[in-house]
Amino acid sequence: MENKKTILLVDDEVKITQVLTAYLEKAGYQTVCAHDGKEASRLLQSQSFSLIILDLMLPDISGESLCRTIRTHYRTPVIMLTAKSEEADILDGLQLGADDYITKPFSPKIVVAKVETILRRTESDFLVSAPISYGNGFLQIDYQNMLVRRQGEIIHLTPTEYQILFTMAKAPHRIFTRDQLISFALNDDFGGYDRSIDTFIKSIRSKIEPDRKKPIFIITVHGLGYQFLGRKDTGENECEHCELK
Repeated sequence: MENKKTILLVDDEVKITQVLTAYLEKAGYQTVCAHDGKEASRLLQSQSFSLIILDLMLPDISGESLCRTIRTHYRTPVIMLTAKSEEADILDGLQLGADDYITKPFSPKIVVAKVETILRRTESDFLVSAPISYGNGFLQIDYQNMLVRRQGEIIHLTPTEYQILFTMAKAPHRIFTRDQLISFALNDDFGGYDRSIDTFIKSIRSKIEPDRKKPIFIITVHGLGYQFLGRKDTGENECEHCELK
């Protein structure tokens, strides 16, 4: 029997969790519901989830605070639900580590489509025989196990941050526009502003660069986009899937 992926729904509105549960289970997912932050935290400690749908307006603790905690301890993709539709509010949520956002009111079918897309891209099987290191071992990307190390220590990237880094690293020196990163890394399904890419890049740099103010791996090409300039260390295996079509 095939194991179903389990989605954690965190929203204090019971009707919303009931509707999303019906649509997600019809699409083949299992769901677990939490109606406040404490219940969600307890569930996260007791079992693993494939994806989390998180309302930012919770009755006990803020969704932003819970998202920050999730990102500290888990790599699980997060879609945030919010009644705030201003660009600044969306970017704030993405800076906390959300992978995408959905504004209320929303179509349950859109939610299911976003869940399917995010799970598809985070579970893509890009295999290489061994981790590849850059900058004399300063940065190491283990594509097979989806791990990134900085000076030998594992650093925690969100699934979306990992996909953006992977997309750029597999095509070094190629200049990616924001729209191209949305297309290649996020499968054209990202609902945010193209400037949201800047937020993701800023976060990635803070985690992988020796000095994020003077980046050596991900460079800004003014007026065009971003470019990965990491040089593979001598003797590293080439990635057989590292050519964008």
